[in-house]
Amino acid sequence: MKKFLKYLKRFFKGLAILIVLIIALLYITDYDYILKGVRVVYLKGHTTAYIYDHPSFENMDIEVGSKPQPWPIHGNFNSIEETTNLKEIHAELGTIAFLVIKNDSIWHEKYAEDYNEQSKTNSFSMAKSITSALLGKAIQDGYIKSLNQPIGDFFPKYKSDKTTVGDLSSMASGLDWDESYISPFSVTARAYYDDHLAETILNQKVVEEPGQYFKYLSGNTQLLGMVIEKATGKKLANYLSESFWQPMGAEQPALWQVDDAEHKLAKSYCCIASNARDFARFGKLYRDFGNWNGTQLIDSTFVATSIQPRFEESTEYGYGFWLSDHLGKDIFVMRGILGQYVITIPEDDLIIVRLGHKRGDRMGMPFSHDFYVYIDEVYKMLAKDS
Repeated sequence: MKKFLKYLKRFFKGLAILIVLIIALLYITDYDYILKGVRVVYLKGHTTAYIYDHPSFENMDIEVGSKPQPWPIHGNFNSIEETTNLKEIHAELGTIAFLVIKNDSIWHEKYAEDYNEQSKTNSFSMAKSITSALLGKAIQDGYIKSLNQPIGDFFPKYKSDKTTVGDLSSMASGLDWDESYISPFSVTARAYYDDHLAETILNQKVVEEPGQYFKYLSGNTQLLGMVIEKATGKKLANYLSESFWQPMGAEQPALWQVDDAEHKLAKSYCCIASNARDFARFGKLYRDFGNWNGTQLIDSTFVATSIQPRFEESTEYGYGFWLSDHLGKDIFVMRGILGQYVITIPEDDLIIVRLGHKRGDRMGMPFSHDFYVYIDEVYKMLAKDS
């Protein structure tokens, strides 16, 4: 027994030394952000980023105005039961909010677990669409000349490169970003967990001819957010509040994750914590080509350009928005990695919002299979209400 305890003591002592050496090595090699990832994710029982992680990071407030504009409730609100397929996929993928807005009124709304219409969850990459909207606003306000303005006008590092703000928004920058969500050593992981995000982003180089083809890189939108802050002299959370959140009558304040308390640089490629009802407002805004109940918040031409493909060979993306022709309809989409969606179908005055823990499989399609199920099943429900 004594021999075993002695062995056990030596084992744990060796393990402690190994852990200390690993931690020291991470700090020496500037990979110490991995420790934060372990603390925020694995020590809280997760294996990847999750929808309610915003309390683990620094955030800036996105403030509401004094005149909220609640969505009207449809006369047939929740009168049609969800289809079996819809119920099953909600259970399978952990849907926590499902909202259907028909003719600018809430026709169907469902929440799960402890979530409700006020609950904040992570937008993930739906924030890319919102950042692109802020680009349009900055152009309208005169801070940025046009989609064709070179990013070198804002960051001298890129002075000799041809990349424009439009290239960043349309995912055609030529940056050497590694869009890896698995490796803890990838720049994507560093951007999410490290401090001083600008330092990470400005280490990126333009290595391919920009403006030639679509290549989805989160670094594009992060750099775009930095350009907008540089051009406007305003923090993105504040600019979003004054430009859209307040004029559109958002009901709840939101949060935008920032890198750290010192720099407060918004993670513009992700991470706005808000709710289904307020996210849906961007679907209505873009459906109406930037007009919000009679007030033109963003230039209609910019919106029209945003929700059309830039490249013929990549019809799934415009400027900050995903695109689909499912069911033969023109659809534009805000989308996040865990199946966050604001799906807008203008011809039917329809907005579908889904928030939840997981998404389905891609199966070689532009969208994962759950995206198509949400649309198909909502139309089946609407058919029963005709």
